[in-house]
Amino acid sequence: MYIPRILVTKKKPWNKGKLLGQKQPLSLKQIWSIRHSLKTEKRCRDLALFNLAIDSKLRACDLLSLRVSDVSSDGQVSRRATILQRKTQSPVRFEITSESRRSIETWIDVARLSDTGFLFPSRQRSSQHLSLRQYSRILEKWVSRAGLDPTMYGTHSMRRTKATLIYRQTKNIRAVQLLLGHSKLESTVRYLGIDIDDALEISEQIDV
Repeated sequence: MYIPRILVTKKKPWNKGKLLGQKQPLSLKQIWSIRHSLKTEKRCRDLALFNLAIDSKLRACDLLSLRVSDVSSDGQVSRRATILQRKTQSPVRFEITSESRRSIETWIDVARLSDTGFLFPSRQRSSQHLSLRQYSRILEKWVSRAGLDPTMYGTHSMRRTKATLIYRQTKNIRAVQLLLGHSKLESTVRYLGIDIDDALEISEQIDV
């Protein structure tokens, strides 16, 4: 008796051709390069998004769901803001530097955003604010224009960038933990990729 063979279509692995692992943070030089490019091209929204992503150190889901009222009051962007993190349901505070405040105020004015509206609205009907996929594509353009390999950077690069710079300059991991909104110090250690060399460097600075 003949039994026909069933053709099985192999599903392409989701990670085929993708570089996995923790994405790199940006260096100061790379930050300045991307910021200069966005200013030159007069990309108001992208400049505000880039600056706030660096300053806030927020997860992409929290950054994209920000409303104007979360960072601005009476037409002026605040120096500091507090939001409730979606992942942990715990509050986290972040600073907004003068560079970021200027770019955000410009964006709000140009886009004529209302206080109750999303800070980074989407042009697509499927979402009221920029989606994670849209944000990823925007970021890919940023790093590509800066001559960087887009496979080495992602949305988490933006969250890690300032946290990494702060740690490298101060070695104050507790401060970084608070800024990232981590409940456990171990999470911050893993997030920053701190290894034994970092620990030894800190230890060598203390004489007993």
